[in-house]
Amino acid sequence: MDLSSHRFITYFDAPEAQKISDLAIIEQFTDQSIIFEEGEDPSFLYLVLEGQVEFQKQTALNQYQTVANAKTNDFFGEFGVLDGQPRSARAVAAGKVKLAKLSRSHLMEILSNTQGKVILNLFSYIINHLRITTNQYVHQLVHKEKMELVGEMVNTILHDFRSPFTGIQLSSTMLKEMHPDEETEEWCDLIAMQIQRMLGMAEEVLEFAKGSTVLYRRPVNVAKMLGHFEKLNRVYFQSTQVEFSVNVADNCVICVDENKLIRVFQNLVGNSVEAFEKPGGKISITATKSPGWITITIADNGPGIPEAIREHLFDAFVTYGKRSGTGLGTAIAKSIIDAHGGKIEFKSVSEQGTTFYIQLPETQLEEMQQEVAEEVKLN
Repeated sequence: MDLSSHRFITYFDAPEAQKISDLAIIEQFTDQSIIFEEGEDPSFLYLVLEGQVEFQKQTALNQYQTVANAKTNDFFGEFGVLDGQPRSARAVAAGKVKLAKLSRSHLMEILSNTQGKVILNLFSYIINHLRITTNQYVHQLVHKEKMELVGEMVNTILHDFRSPFTGIQLSSTMLKEMHPDEETEEWCDLIAMQIQRMLGMAEEVLEFAKGSTVLYRRPVNVAKMLGHFEKLNRVYFQSTQVEFSVNVADNCVICVDENKLIRVFQNLVGNSVEAFEKPGGKISITATKSPGWITITIADNGPGIPEAIREHLFDAFVTYGKRSGTGLGTAIAKSIIDAHGGKIEFKSVSEQGTTFYIQLPETQLEEMQQEVAEEVKLN
């Protein structure tokens, strides 16, 4: 936006507005650039002309948590400028950002000579902005407490379930040895795979609650991976009368954590199956190649995602119409795709269906040979 039309400028009469425009310094910031650090002296007031700025506080684990943000037509840094105290948080560019900054000395000189109504308008904005920021901070604290509770709960579940799961796996192995026919072996292998899948799902929730995920990446044939996924869910699809199909381009290979990617498919496909209101549902997964990327689409012919949650679908604890839903499935799916350096988006039309688009980078195999595991922090 143009500096002259910024909200802060419009508070002033023409002479003061022109003076501010003449004194302001325009700066561009790239994504994740630090505008100022917590504890710095408050030298400038900033007007956001383009983009978004996040304000972050350092946590006990030396990580940073976003507590508020400023968007186009907002301004920030006014508290430090007015009271002269050090910055209470650091400001970071969230994408490309264009700012106009006005020095503290120039601003104080202008304010000391301006009319009372201007001061009232500024205070009105500052109070409203403080209220919004406080609400955002409270929301962050509540979210953090929820995630800590989820982590504690999953830890308890994992501890209690490992013993009976081990018993089930041993029993399955003994059955396979006692009845070495092909059908028995297939069912026993399925039992073992489902046990590992359940443990993996619990571990995934635990990692998500901690804000990090560990990737064990290796070259994976997409067709074989989706075939394995179909085998795990074959009985589930039959019992729910869902038609499931897979179409994968030839020689489609990516370097990913296969188990975690299968859990992404499970979360998204499971949501589709639960959304079908009657038999006859159809779900299709396709995979195609483009230069540098593999695109996987998951499409259904269901009722579509409710309008009420579309904007926040990938946020934690967002759910709609499920008695047993936790609201973590799509949030975990996005965290896994983000950890792989990929993208996930969706398109949903009421009463026609939903399609998820997952893009994953086609990492070169020689790059992956140097990696055994990596931990990706999800702030």
